[in-house]
Amino acid sequence: MKPENTKAQMRKGVLEYCILLILDSKPLYASDIINALKEVKMIVVEGTLYPLLTRLKNTGLLAYRWEESTQGPPRKYYELTDSGREFLVELEASWIELVDAVKKIKNNES
Repeated sequence: MKPENTKAQMRKGVLEYCILLILDSKPLYASDIINALKEVKMIVVEGTLYPLLTRLKNTGLLAYRWEESTQGPPRKYYELTDSGREFLVELEASWIELVDAVKKIKNNES
């Protein structure tokens, strides 16, 4: 088994959480989300991001609005809904539990 495959699966598992975290501070254009992920070495392509954003929107966690652009067509900006903020709080609690569990296993604690 190759480590790259496992690393890719780990990234996919936390991608939704990371996107919600990024959008928690302000509405963003999709390319801004991609850039934020790339800055922290969570490489994502548009073909991965757009279906995920659509799914998050369809489940009521995200909304979007169109803004005119000075450099081309209007841009779609994504933002968290109130439900998205509540969901993010739940994910944060789950993330803390998961990280703590992994740390305990790594340190051979029970």
